Amino acid sequence: KYENFSTNKKHIKTIMANNHEQFIAFHGTITASNTKRQTLKKNRDAIRTKIRNHFKEHWPKKTQPKFHWQGSYSMYTLLNPIKDEEGLGAYDLDDGVYFIGSSEEERENVQWYHDEIYKAVKDHTSEGAKDNAPCVTVYYADNHHVDLPAYFMVDGDKHPKMAHKKNPWMDTDPRETTNWFNRKTEHPQLRRIVRYVKAWADYVNNQGKGKMPTGCILTILVVDNYTANKRDDIALKDVLVKMNKNLNADNGFHCYRPTFPKNEDLFEHYKESRKNFFLKELKSFANDAEKAINTSNQKDGCLKWQNHFGERFSCSTAKDEEEDAQKKELS
Repeated sequence: KYENFSTNKKHIKTIMANNHEQFIAFHGTITASNTKRQTLKKNRDAIRTKIRNHFKEHWPKKTQPKFHWQGSYSMYTLLNPIKDEEGLGAYDLDDGVYFIGSSEEERENVQWYHDEIYKAVKDHTSEGAKDNAPCVTVYYADNHHVDLPAYFMVDGDKHPKMAHKKNPWMDTDPRETTNWFNRKTEHPQLRRIVRYVKAWADYVNNQGKGKMPTGCILTILVVDNYTANKRDDIALKDVLVKMNKNLNADNGFHCYRPTFPKNEDLFEHYKESRKNFFLKELKSFANDAEKAINTSNQKDGCLKWQNHFGERFSCSTAKDEEEDAQKKELS
């Protein structure tokens, strides 16, 4: 009777390596702690005070700055970065400086905003600041930095314009992107999957072989390809496989912004070499993710994940033994 039952395949569930436990531990490793978030917030507030005081002192009759925290900090997807040889990690933060005037006539030229913000913060830290094309950046000794893009909008308008030196007064609204992501009902797993994908990109970038897409692009791609699952390893595998399939489809290499400016393709200006590098890394990761899920040995599966995350993805708790489908799962 048992022999007949055991050979009836419809009664046997396939055993797959379950690395959900290792992923949850990894998430704890890569997620910025509340203490670190508070330190970064304190640094941000000090920069804001410097900028406010500068404009009050030197330009009291002009439009005064307001601020909007944006990017991974405001989406709660901030990562602990991979540490360098000195034990430091490069946190990349983004705080928008907004000038809201009563009319277009109050707007100065792009370089003026860059110059005045730079003057306000250039001596704020021992590492100094730099005026880049999209923003002014303040650097810290612990290797993190804060980007300060400037925006202008007329009071009552829905969207601001960004003071970008290479693309003056470009249409963009990071506030909408933050709100779009934070309104998602799939949290908290969705945030974990975004962190895993960004941690993979961080690891690849640190290998020095090429440059991965930005955190903003990766976040949009995850949302576009996400399906919830009770296990994080399966949810991530599904995202990677679907993303790889969609981006490799005929005329499929696109990442359309879901917010203003709607349907802007964030891959539009990618060089062929950068596109091919990303697709190669993605294909490799997606293939190994499928192998990791389909293996019956938890340790083997874990090591396949670790190959794309680095040693921060620990396999110390993964069991090095084969699962027996007939003994473990009979319905």
